[in-house]
Amino acid sequence: MQNVKVIFFDVGNTLLFPNRARMLAPLASEHHPTLEQWQALERKTKAEFDREMQSGRVDHGFWRIFHTFLLDGLDGADLGRQDLLRELVKNTQDSTNWDQILPGTRQALDRIASLYRIAVISNADGGIASVLSHCGIADCFETITDSGIVGFEKPRREIFDTALQAMNAHSSECLYVGDVYSVDYLGATGAGMQAVLFDVAATYETRKVPRVGSLQELERWLEE
Repeated sequence: MQNVKVIFFDVGNTLLFPNRARMLAPLASEHHPTLEQWQALERKTKAEFDREMQSGRVDHGFWRIFHTFLLDGLDGADLGRQDLLRELVKNTQDSTNWDQILPGTRQALDRIASLYRIAVISNADGGIASVLSHCGIADCFETITDSGIVGFEKPRREIFDTALQAMNAHSSECLYVGDVYSVDYLGATGAGMQAVLFDVAATYETRKVPRVGSLQELERWLEE
C-alpha cells in the first residue's frame, strides 16, 4: 500500500451486516440457516458470482444466486419457489434490512478517520445514508456514494469516478475496502485505486490478494 490518503468503504458485509430474521421473513423459521450456514452459502455464491462476472455471463444478481442456493438446499415441496425467491431477493436488496453493526465499529472508524479521509461507495437502493445514520456511523464519512442515487453500480468505473470527484481525490491516493472480488476488488483496481478484500467469511483465503477479516485487522494492516 502506497501513498494512501483516502479510504473508501463498501457497506454490506463490510460496515453493516444483514438482519437475517427480517430478510428471511417469507421463509418458514425452521428453514432459516444458522450464521455458519449463511456464511457457507455466501462463500459458494461469491465463487459462482465471481466466475460469471469475470466471464461476462452474469444475467442475474448476486442475491438471486444466493437465495437460489438457499432454496436448493431445502427439503420438501416447491413452496411456491419463484414467488418466494423474488420476495427473498427483494428483502435482501432493501437497505433497511442491513442494520446489524458489530461492536467497536464506530470506534475503529473514528481511529481510521483520524489518519485518513474516509468515505463510502455502495451498491444500494438510494437509502444507504439513512441506514448508516440509523446505525450511528454516517457522520464518520465525508461523502456517501450510493448507486441507487448516482445510477451506476460497481464494478462500473463511473461510480468510482463519481466518488473520487466528490472527494476531490485522485485514484492513486485511494484505497477501497469491500467484500466481493469481482465487484469491489476488480472494480476499484480497474478505476486506479488500491484495494483490500474485507473477508469475514474467509471466501478468498486461497486468493493471492490483500484481505482482512475485521476493521481492527484493517487498522493493523494499514499500520504495516
